Amino acid sequence: MSYTLKALVGIGVALILSGRMNGQGLVTQQNLSLGMAKTIAEETLGQCKSKGFNTAAVVVDRAGQVLVMLRDEQATAQVAEMARRKAYTARMFRTTTLEFQKRTSDPAYAAQRDIADILALGGGVPIQVGKETIGAVGSAGSSQETDDACAKAGIAKVAEFLK
Repeated sequence: MSYTLKALVGIGVALILSGRMNGQGLVTQQNLSLGMAKTIAEETLGQCKSKGFNTAAVVVDRAGQVLVMLRDEQATAQVAEMARRKAYTARMFRTTTLEFQKRTSDPAYAAQRDIADILALGGGVPIQVGKETIGAVGSAGSSQETDDACAKAGIAKVAEFLK
């Protein structure tokens, strides 16, 4: 084998191996802390309580798993479940559930409402750092618009840390 051919084979092997190594690196991502999730949930619940509603607030992480669930002592179990599903929906679709509700009223997207744990009622809001969705908050127990406003207020409470 000539020197040139050996060099080309060596370079080819090196390129193949370096490509494999690049795909095996670590992934770095931003995640909600438990403390931040608790602050969001408390503010969400507090905002709705100040308006006279007995609600529940749920914060989910980037995987849609519950980090914090708070329920007013007068709120029922189904209210807490609706808050969880709103948060999950907002996280999975990376949009507010009010916007999701509008979009899925189009028959072309209506089947998305049939996915397990999805709830097309206002009150779910994604938590974002730039364009990256790192979680969501769901509020339930008042009107859809009020739930939405309470959830947004919860996120606003920690906005300075989401930059």
